[in-house]
Amino acid sequence: MTTAQRAEAHIDLDAIRANVAGLRARTGGAELMAVVKANGYGHGMVPAARAALSGGATWLGVAFPDEALALRAAGIDAPILAWLAVPGEPFADAIRAGIDLSAAGPWSIDDIVAGARRAGRIARVHLKVDTGLSRGGAPVADWPSLVDAALAAQADGSVHIVGVWSHLACADQPGHPSIARQLDCFRDAVAFAEKAGVRPEVRHIANSAATLTQTEAYFDLVRPGIATYGLSPIPGRGTFGLRPAMTLTAPLVLVKRVPEGSGVSYGHRYTTARDTTVGLVPLGYADGVPRHATNTTEVLAGRKRRRIAGTVCMDQFVLDLGDDPVRAGDEVVLFGPGDHGEPTAQDWADALGTISYEIVSRIGPRVPRTYSGAAA
Repeated sequence: MTTAQRAEAHIDLDAIRANVAGLRARTGGAELMAVVKANGYGHGMVPAARAALSGGATWLGVAFPDEALALRAAGIDAPILAWLAVPGEPFADAIRAGIDLSAAGPWSIDDIVAGARRAGRIARVHLKVDTGLSRGGAPVADWPSLVDAALAAQADGSVHIVGVWSHLACADQPGHPSIARQLDCFRDAVAFAEKAGVRPEVRHIANSAATLTQTEAYFDLVRPGIATYGLSPIPGRGTFGLRPAMTLTAPLVLVKRVPEGSGVSYGHRYTTARDTTVGLVPLGYADGVPRHATNTTEVLAGRKRRRIAGTVCMDQFVLDLGDDPVRAGDEVVLFGPGDHGEPTAQDWADALGTISYEIVSRIGPRVPRTYSGAAA
């Protein structure tokens, strides 16, 4: 017996593979770390990771150690960097699994050393310097103490310093003066670490935007995130040949006629201008459709783009379908690659004043992911 699909986020794994291959072709000799944190930006972490590796990625990047452990549990043995952790994080499991960890302060070196001793293995560590994002990473003033602590831990056999890294603040604004300043700061930090005795295997700072526009930021490794999934980090510059991998669809579950002047959904924030057909789509803000998409965002239904009519609810929203011949079960495409006139995730982002990263990554777990492509 088949089960009706209430909604689905269909993921084209061939698109992910091709995006990664195209990005890798840009970087010359630099390796590529595909960032698959946050459930692969909503695409499914494990399938996205496998597709990225088949496209030429040699590393995977995640935020938290438990994400990296899930990749290992799925049988993925590629190098993985997990870069965000809290004091007291149980690092031993990650170290046993051969997961690289980031250190940005003395506490993190101490915790990683403790984890290495519990694991009975040498921890692989990337030292992070704050070059101007003022978020993660050791401030420049504290960089010498972090390097010294890491070298001392390496000398006693607890850690191996694998990399030096940082993150760019404004790479999505090519020509922004902070980019050159951050790259200079990064070069200085690397030079200091190397003079002190660090021999990094990889130096890395380039995100998606820098991978696409800043060849001087490549160093030994680039870390594309959103570009892996076919969405441009600089939409004003175009698509860069990337193909969006996610298509979000749902069927109409109810179609009915209502009279002119009918208030629609909570608060009657939409009122019908004539006798019309309305249709109910079973997706809402609990599934990642933003509530502020109310009366703002378009979908494709009945071969036409139509704006959401009235307040987006927790589990559903309404469309005004006019007099067009539609029926329950007809497909509604919220966004996709745009091949058939449907909006893209970037269209949604533009309408909502946000970025495409948020649109795809917030699609919730009630929406099943389905996959196609050679890596499926």
